[in-house]
Amino acid sequence: MTSEPSPPRGRLARGARLAALPAALAGRTAVGLGKRVAGHSAQAVAAQVQQRTAEQLFATLGRLKGGAMKVGQAMSAMEAALPEQLAGPYRESLARLQESAPPMPATLVHQRLDRAFPGGWRDVLRDLDDRPVAAASVGQVHRATWTDGTAVAVKVQYPGAAEALLTDVGTLSALVPVMRAAAPGLDARQLVTELRDRLVAEVDYEQEARAQSAFAAAYRDDPDIAVPDVLAVARPALVSRWVDGTPLSQVIAAGRADERDRAGLLLVRLLASAPERARLLHGDPHPGNFRLLPDGRLAVLDFGATEALPGGWPAGLGPLLAAGRDGDAARLHRTAAAAGLLQDGVTPAALLDLLDDYFAPLRSPVYTFDRAWLRAQTQRVSDPLGAPARTQRRLSVPPRHLMLQRVVAGLVGVLCSLGASVAVDAEVRRWVPGYRPLPS
Repeated sequence: MTSEPSPPRGRLARGARLAALPAALAGRTAVGLGKRVAGHSAQAVAAQVQQRTAEQLFATLGRLKGGAMKVGQAMSAMEAALPEQLAGPYRESLARLQESAPPMPATLVHQRLDRAFPGGWRDVLRDLDDRPVAAASVGQVHRATWTDGTAVAVKVQYPGAAEALLTDVGTLSALVPVMRAAAPGLDARQLVTELRDRLVAEVDYEQEARAQSAFAAAYRDDPDIAVPDVLAVARPALVSRWVDGTPLSQVIAAGRADERDRAGLLLVRLLASAPERARLLHGDPHPGNFRLLPDGRLAVLDFGATEALPGGWPAGLGPLLAAGRDGDAARLHRTAAAAGLLQDGVTPAALLDLLDDYFAPLRSPVYTFDRAWLRAQTQRVSDPLGAPARTQRRLSVPPRHLMLQRVVAGLVGVLCSLGASVAVDAEVRRWVPGYRPLPS
């Protein structure tokens, strides 16, 4: 693996790499048009363009780290929505993006720790392994031993991460056409807009430590969810208790059916319960943030993206889900309108037609998620001339709900990648106020 001392920080350097992606897409499209003229089928040419675009996109986002890589991670959580003939060839590269990126050299890691612990980091972090065990958008993780002998994970922030994020803010919108080409049906513009609003907060390790501590307190001694305690935070490092376990990406790739179902259940339980227990929404469901522990618990490892919900779930969510589950078009329309989710001209029948299939997981004791179902939904709403797409364009999602929408979409993508069978209705009934079970 080729190492880079840090992500490119300058606007020109990062912009040049990102700008190369639309240019390359245009070139591939032109070549594809030539192949079609020469007699190749349109479907085969489109598949080839999409596959090569995706490969270049994910490779570039991974090298850049920062906000660019964050987009790649969010997209990778949705790989189950891609057509199988295209998802297969680069599913492995998506898993690598979820788990790793080119690391910092050891000398730079030591310099960053000197800054975090000016009194001498070697006095509090013994046996530091210079090889990172994981690397993500704004930092990488090393294993070490704390002063009391506790095994710890040391997250070290990349130098220039904040500057890189600020540069990305003005550049990511240029990737929208490329993202659409790599993953048709993905609402790329909304994804970039929502991520852009939250990127800078992710370099604030003090804020992340507060969120992680809140989750750790809320799930202390929980039989299902494990959150490692924070032992120290000092920019640019965060030290937490070490957690072993099987990365969720490995469960997706080769897990047994019971492991997949267990992981899926606990992911749903985390999403459903956190606003009520921790008064926070965990905002980053990509598989690199989770481990399945030997005792069956789900370990949650990253809290850089969270949203405060001091009152728990919004009051209208439970009734909205119940109306959709029951297929009650009039009640669904009234509830959505009261929440400010509709523009003029959306009829109850059109709204239910758009959303009805998405409520399927709530209509049976156990629902099995699969890629074919998600691909069918993605294709159904991505046809710009179809009725569902016309209705979707007339929905109005308030900014305060954008993160929740992205989290649910990402979680569904992961559940479909797992092929998990999950009692979704029971979890929603348990944790979301205002939701009622199906009549007996």
